[in-house]
Amino acid sequence: MYATATLDEPHRPMIHSAETRQVGRPLVLVVDPDPRSRRLEAALLRDGGYDVEMAKTPRAARNLLRRRQASAVVIDPAFEDAITVVHDLRLLTEAPIIVVNQSDSEAEKVDLLDAGADDYLTKPFGMDELLARLRAVLRRIVTRVDQPPVTTAHFVMYLEDRRCQLTDGTDVQLTPTEWRLIEALVRRSGHLVTQTSLLEEVWGADARDKTAYLRVYMAGIRRKLEPDPAHPRYFVTVSGIGLRFMPEEAH
Repeated sequence: MYATATLDEPHRPMIHSAETRQVGRPLVLVVDPDPRSRRLEAALLRDGGYDVEMAKTPRAARNLLRRRQASAVVIDPAFEDAITVVHDLRLLTEAPIIVVNQSDSEAEKVDLLDAGADDYLTKPFGMDELLARLRAVLRRIVTRVDQPPVTTAHFVMYLEDRRCQLTDGTDVQLTPTEWRLIEALVRRSGHLVTQTSLLEEVWGADARDKTAYLRVYMAGIRRKLEPDPAHPRYFVTVSGIGLRFMPEEAH
């Protein structure tokens, strides 16, 4: 699965004591039912500069997240109900969740992303790619912190809390994928964001040519936020090129 991977610590304990952790390194929780794969991913992440905790079951992962704040979660969803597992982890943490999976089913990817995953990586993959995906999702979290509310004549978005309200006080329910797409556009308010950039940032490098994703999810966002979804005021498509979020002051 990993070209550079070796396992020279076959009896590494599941949870490391505080003495083995290095202060200042981001903590990644690895959730994988397979002990060999779990230890391998953990060893490679440590080599990449991350502190690691491991869990072999969803219950162990939930218990750990209740005790400690992880910077990111890497999960192989080889469980009976992977979608529920990812959804439950999302309820416990705002940390980005990266799914690593043998399946390359498009429907499964979409379901797991909608359940709360931030990225999806199909096995086999190189360790450099996983580390790059981790850096990317961690950058997204940093840019969301302390961002002021986005206020328009029709809605207010609190990106830090992932909360949105219409001006009449009605809460708008947005999926995790819709939030990621909105955040990618709002961070570049007024600027054109290409389709390729959005697809890579929201769905990962494997989705560069999946332009249908943008059409489907933008249609949902417009239904929920635009006063006239058929004639978008805030989320504007530049045909064949990309999308632009038009803040209120631009109108």
